[in-house]
Formats: sequence, C-alpha cells, structure tokens
Amino acid sequence: MRAPRAARDLKPLGGWWKRSFDIVLSLLLLGSLSPFLLLVWCLVRVTSRGPGFFRQPRGGMLGKPFQIYKFRTMSVCEVSAVKQAEKSDVRVTKLGRFLRATSIDELPQLLNVLRGDMSLVGPRPHALVHDQEFEEVDQRYPWRRRARPGITGLAQISGSRGPTETDDKVKKRVDHDVEYIVTWSPWLDIKILIQTPFLAFRDKNAF
Repeated sequence: MRAPRAARDLKPLGGWWKRSFDIVLSLLLLGSLSPFLLLVWCLVRVTSRGPGFFRQPRGGMLGKPFQIYKFRTMSVCEVSAVKQAEKSDVRVTKLGRFLRATSIDELPQLLNVLRGDMSLVGPRPHALVHDQEFEEVDQRYPWRRRARPGITGLAQISGSRGPTETDDKVKKRVDHDVEYIVTWSPWLDIKILIQTPFLAFRDKNAF
C-alpha cells in the first residue's frame, strides 16, 4: 500500500464535506438521543460509585491531545496509569459490560465531534501512552494522524475492534486505518456508519 505524505503536510481528511457531515449528523443524533443519553447517565450514577462520564486524554489529529468523553464503565477510573480493558476485567461494572459490548459507552463522543476533536468515522483514538507504544510497533502508525479520530472506523467494522494487546493486533488495526485514509470517500463513511450498529451482534471482540 502506498504511503501518504507526512501527516504535518496534510489538511484534515475529507475537508469541509466531512466536517459539515459530522456537525449535521451529530446534532441530529444528540437531539434525538438526548432522553436516552440522560437515562444511561443516571443508570451509571446509581449502579456504581463515581461520575457518569469518564474523561481521558487521547491522541488527536496531527498528534494534538484532547479530552475524550465516554460513559463510565469501570468502578476504577484510570487516567494516568492506563491499562486496556480485558475480558472478565474485574474493573468493569455489570452495566459497564453491557455498555461496552453495545458501544453505548461511546455515544458521549458526539460532543467531541461537535467540538472538532473527533469525526464520526476515523481511526479510533488511543491513550497517549499507547500512541507511543504502538508507534514503536508499526512505523505507519503516525499516518493515522492525518484524520480526526473517529467514534467508529474501518478497523472496527473489519474485525479489529477491542483491545490491542499484541503486536499483530496493532499492525492489523493500522492496516485498516491506513487503508481508510488512502481510500477515503464520503460513501466509505456512510458505509461504515450503516454497518456499525450491527457490531454488537456479530463481533466476538465486543465485551
């Protein structure tokens, strides 16, 4: 696969079309889902101690860090000492396990999309310490930074959802992320968004 130019020399992937699409659709989703999001927030608060939202620094476009929003799914919120969640992870609450399996925990990232930190579709953002680790595993990793990170992406609908605890899993995810950047089109974003809701029913990595 042919490499794109260095990320610092590139404009945001998709330009004005992708950004306009993100703003319009995220506003529509937030408006229609707001009662449901409020219900989930309340359930998180009453079923375990801690805040309703989880915030953590993540690597963004061109490597600029931003604060990501998620519904809290763990009884222990790790921010600086980062450990990826695993199956049967004792930190994950009962409600949190359902939220993670269905990706409902990711819905607050619609706020990140409106802020311009993220896109609806793009490479998934990782914790800053993992960005450093993964860049050592695969030299193509910085190419992902041309695009705003996404709530969902080509890697997620292609079977690379979930933890990246091995070098092979990191490289496989980077394969999909680079393919997305090189082959991007509006129709690819639409295809990914249509397929994403079905992940929980067919993705063995969902937990």
